[in-house]
Amino acid sequence: MAETMEGFLTAEATLSAQKAQEMYRLMVRIRLFEERARDLYTRNVLRGALHLYIGMEGVAVGACSALHEDDYITSTHRGHGHCIAKGGQTELMMAELMGKSTGYCKGKGGSMHIADMGRGILGANGVVCASLPIAAGAALSSRLLGLDRVAVSFFGDGGANIGPFHEAMNFAAIWKLPVIFVCENNLYAISTKFEQSTAVPNVADRAAAYNFPGVVANGNDVVDMYSKVGGAVDRARKGGGPTLIEAKTYRFEGHNMGDPQNYRSKDEVEKWRKIDPILRFEDYMRAHELGNDDAFQHIQAEIKDEIDRAVEFARNSPEPSLDEVMTDIYAD
Repeated sequence: MAETMEGFLTAEATLSAQKAQEMYRLMVRIRLFEERARDLYTRNVLRGALHLYIGMEGVAVGACSALHEDDYITSTHRGHGHCIAKGGQTELMMAELMGKSTGYCKGKGGSMHIADMGRGILGANGVVCASLPIAAGAALSSRLLGLDRVAVSFFGDGGANIGPFHEAMNFAAIWKLPVIFVCENNLYAISTKFEQSTAVPNVADRAAAYNFPGVVANGNDVVDMYSKVGGAVDRARKGGGPTLIEAKTYRFEGHNMGDPQNYRSKDEVEKWRKIDPILRFEDYMRAHELGNDDAFQHIQAEIKDEIDRAVEFARNSPEPSLDEVMTDIYAD
């Protein structure tokens, strides 16, 4: 049911070589940033919790590549990929992870609270499913102010089973808001299997209860994500209202850096690694003459240098001043 509700959301996108290479660059940037963050964490350089996005790059890049620069996104505790895909600067992100004053939140937010309002990044969020009502609010502001902006809310399959999911979708449906809800179904809510906590085979099927489209996408296929989110974005800009897109994907790493991963087998992880979204996109680009191995290696080398510079920037940045401890804190 979910895949056939709206035919225009299932047509494959046509990519130019420039667009394809931009998307590939973003996917590599996410992967190398996360791999460096993992390395720094194991050497006690980073502070706080760390939830890696490795293996899910196709979801964020496919979705954000369909947006305008001034469109909005809301994120999750696993938000580095979303931020980078929407144009976040790796040096400011790395500084935030190291708790430095040059970070996006002046070193006081850490991994789960990166935001860049100027780029429409309304913030990563450590509260499960809290990003959906925020995205609905951003979409409502766009409607009331007469702006041609849409909002995309990323959330996990675990978030699909709590109140804010249903409240935000009902609210968005009533007002026909320009918002796209993107469920990153990586099969586990921490350690709980999707089928053990969810009574429907697809989260996307739940959109029918709110009378708007629900679409299943291959989250490991960046072209499929780009096509389906692009169709939903176009529909939202024309006043068609919200869409729920479920991206079937998989995280290669544990829930966080302290996760022993004893709830899944090595064979399962290896099976998904064989359909790595970056390698899959390389195959697509070769087949459509959008890139070759030399181009891939050149991009990878450039991004590696960028991440090296980001680490050095963060290392050389000052610690937050004690005078700043109570600034940027808001409470009733």
